[in-house]
Order: sequence, then structure tokens, then C-alpha cells
Amino acid sequence: MSKVEQIIIQALKKSVETLYKDYASQVLSDIYLEVPKEEDFGDFSTNVAMRLAKFLKKTPYETAGAIIDFLQNSSFKSNLDKIVKDIKIEGPGFINFYLSNKAITDTLREILAQGDDFGRMTKGKGKKLQIEFVSANPTGPLTVAHGRQAAIGDSLANILEFCGYKVVREYYINDEGLQMELLGRSVKARYMELLGMDSEFPADGYKGQYIYDIAKDIKDRYGTKAIGKSETFFSNFSARKIMVWIKKDLKDFGVRFDVWYSQKKLSKSGKIKKVLDSLKEKGFLYEKDGAIWFRSTMFGDDKDRVVVKNDNTYTYLAPDIAYHKEKFENGYDKIINIWGPDHHGYINRIKAACQAMGFDKDRLHILIAQLVSLYRDKRPVRMSTREGEFVTLRQILDEVGKDAGRFFFLLRKTDSHLDFDLQLAKSRSMDNPVYYIQYAYARISSVIRFSKSLRPDNKNLEVLDKPQELRIIKRLMQYPKVIDAASIHLEPYILLDYLHELAGIFHSYYDSYRIVTDDRLLTGARLSLVVALKAVFFSGLTLLGVSAPEKM
Repeated sequence: MSKVEQIIIQALKKSVETLYKDYASQVLSDIYLEVPKEEDFGDFSTNVAMRLAKFLKKTPYETAGAIIDFLQNSSFKSNLDKIVKDIKIEGPGFINFYLSNKAITDTLREILAQGDDFGRMTKGKGKKLQIEFVSANPTGPLTVAHGRQAAIGDSLANILEFCGYKVVREYYINDEGLQMELLGRSVKARYMELLGMDSEFPADGYKGQYIYDIAKDIKDRYGTKAIGKSETFFSNFSARKIMVWIKKDLKDFGVRFDVWYSQKKLSKSGKIKKVLDSLKEKGFLYEKDGAIWFRSTMFGDDKDRVVVKNDNTYTYLAPDIAYHKEKFENGYDKIINIWGPDHHGYINRIKAACQAMGFDKDRLHILIAQLVSLYRDKRPVRMSTREGEFVTLRQILDEVGKDAGRFFFLLRKTDSHLDFDLQLAKSRSMDNPVYYIQYAYARISSVIRFSKSLRPDNKNLEVLDKPQELRIIKRLMQYPKVIDAASIHLEPYILLDYLHELAGIFHSYYDSYRIVTDDRLLTGARLSLVVALKAVFFSGLTLLGVSAPEKM
């Protein structure tokens, strides 16, 4: 929070304590400033009058008027006068503050002093937070859907770390069960085929060139010696190979994980049986039709769920309950899962299980990353995983690169469907949003190099009086609020949208004014402005996992 905001908030708190002391406790702990959507409505706005009006026999407009009168006539009026040139009531009772030019340029000094750390927060206070994302079954290469989850999860982890949380990135490997068995049968069938032997390919088996590639690897290593091997051998071999691909793709995509959690090891640990026994003791399990059911309707689910099938094997829910029990017992203050849209119906049952185990379900946050549609030459790219006609993350990396890939996967809110234009993503044009932002950074770097012996000078920033200059500074001032909003809403798109807008403001300014001029005083101030811009662009791009090129 900038010094300007601190002064305004302190003044607001004093006004509330003085005018409405009987109700002050209702709002004092949560007085905050917002940035109006329309620039004509000032630089900061508060709804404190509207919140107070609920307890008073006055309208929000009357309450706001009383607060403004107090602010303009109180003993600390001189402090506000230094930073605020006007205070107005807008709409039903918003109090809007209009900053003085000096307050705006003084904030630029704060940004310059903090550099790349501007916007960094301590609100996380070192609390432990876990993000589990991607977690694709090792039955094939990562797809574009997994790529989007990877970009969202890693960027969100970066943002939360920037806010002071201790973040653990985790990948859950579903390396057992029916899908793994099917993978083993699919590869074995292709292996036998490569040996020229008859073999029936499973009707619902995994298709695609990668199955042949794995089968060929087995043939090259073992020759005919693997003919008598079990399907488990083939599934284990395939899973290990696919996990190597997955880890390589994620590394090249700039995504790292602290923990790789194996479901197979979870099953061998006995923790699944233990948690089911515990739920049974509490009366949350019952038998019906030869299966064991979890009473999830007791906790808001629309129907009860099977955890043990009538053949005595576990459903997907059983290991997931044990896995989430372990998450909570690890002491995470917040647990975030990023799932695909096919898991939307799974949310209520896993939250019900958490409640049944005695945990606070509100500590678990589940984000649904909607599907991605790929377009090439304005035509949709057909994708069908089962038929082997899918586009992999590796193909995206090879075609458009890491930066464009990550950026385009974040172009829409997490819960919104995403159209990914491959042609646009790899174009070097101002229509390409990632190029647009990176080019702003490169332009700034070029200006700084061109300035040679001239240096930024923050002693005379008041010469920055052009509307575009003040607008840039005010937008820079809002960077911490953008980071805060992205962390609260768990939405990296908020940061991306901000950087795109900031780039637009800078490009317009660059086209209108010379930064390096014959006026050394003005040049020093403008160089200070672009240095601050460079710091914020670098910070934001780094949090999104996108590079900040010095030249383009």
C-alpha cells in the first residue's frame, strides 16, 4: 500500500471513529480504497459511507457528505491537502478522491526505490499453501488442456509467493487403476504387432503414434523376451516413459513441482483403508447392492457416492479421500486444486468427504480450468484423445514457444472457455498481446540504452505534468492492488489484463513524446518514469512465467 493510500485510510478511520463511534467497530477493520473503473471518477474510491448507512437513520449520500465535511475541516486537513486536490460524492454514496500532481509524482519515487520488489506483499505471513495442478494420468503426453492448467497453476503459485505465502506445488500421479491397465494392454498389443504376431487391440484402447513409439522402445530393448511379460510390465514401463515426457515438457514450459505424489504408493501405504475405516466408525459409510457407499448427501452432495465397488475394488473417490486427508494433516492453511471441466461434478463429493473427516471445507479451493479450442488459419483444429488425434503441449511449445504458449493459455479467466489462435500467437505484430507487452519492455530498454550518459533523475519529477505521464504513474501505483486482487480471486488473468492495458498506455505515450530530449531536467524525469515502468513490466511478466526481452 502506498503512503498516499495510508494517509487517506487513516483519515477515513479517524472520521468514522469521531462521527460514528457507536458503529465504528462494524467497519474500521475493513476500510479500503478501490480504483474506480472510470478515470473521471477520481483516483481512489471508498464505500464506507454506504456500509455505515446500514446502521444509521441516514442515506449513504448524507453519511458520505458528513464524512467529507469532517475530512475537509479536521485537524489533519493539512495532510490531506498535500495529496488530495478534491473529494466528491459519486453515485449512491461513494466517496471519491482526486490526487494532486505532487502526490502522484511522489508515488513514483516509492516505485523507483522499491524497483522489482514494488508490489511485493507480506500478507501471506509465511502461511503454508499447496497448489495441486496438471496431475494428468501417465497414459499419454500432456495435451493443450493440461498446458492451460500448467500455465494457470504455476503463475498463480508465483503470485501467491510474491504475496508472502509459502507455496508447495504438487503433481498427483494417478499411476494405477483401469486406465493404467488399458495403457498396458494397448502397448502390449502394438508390441506384438511389431513382432508380426497376432494380437487383439482393446476396443477402448489408447491410440496414437506414441503407443507405437513405446512399443518400439520395448521391442528394441527386449526383442522377443517381453512376449511372456504381464500387462503390468507393459503399463509400468509405459508410465515411466510417459512421466519422463511429462516432466520434460513441464520443465521446458517453465513449470516446476516440489512434490510428485504417487497414487500407487498411497495405496500400498494402507492409508485408503484406514480413512474408510474411520468414516465407517463415524457412521458415514453403509452397504448397498454389494458395494460400500459414502453418505455424501449429509454434507450437501446431491447423492451418495460409492467408494468400494461390489468387486471389492476402490472407486476414484476412495484414494482421493485419503489423499485430501493427508493434505489437511500436512497443515496447509489453504489448499488449491486446479481441475479440468470434466471434474466439475466432483467438487461437492470431495468437499463432503473433507467435512466428514472433520476438516474445514473452506480451506479447500477448487478451480475449474475450462477447455481450450485451437485455431489455425481461422479453422478449428480437431482433437480427440481417444482416437489419438490430439495436440500436445510439446507441439504448442515447438510451434509458438514457451512465452506465447503460457501467455495465450492465460488470455481468459480460468472458468472461461479459451480460443487459442496459433497463427496470432507466433506472429510478430502488435495484434499479438504477448508481443505487444514484450515490445513495450524492449522499447523501454532501448530508450535507456539510447540515453547513454544521461541518467534517471527523481529530484524534479514535478515536470512530469502531461496527462499521459500522470496516467502512467497512477496505473503503476495500482500494481499492488492488481497483485492483491489476483491472489484473492486466484486469477492470473487479472495481472495479464493489467499488463496489456499498461503496455497500451506506454505505447501511446512513446508515440506522442520524446523521452530523451535536449532538456536534461525533463529527460531525467522521463527516464525515471520508464525505469519504473520497466520494473513493473519485468515483475509482472516474471510472475506469469514470460520472459522480458531487452531487444526484439
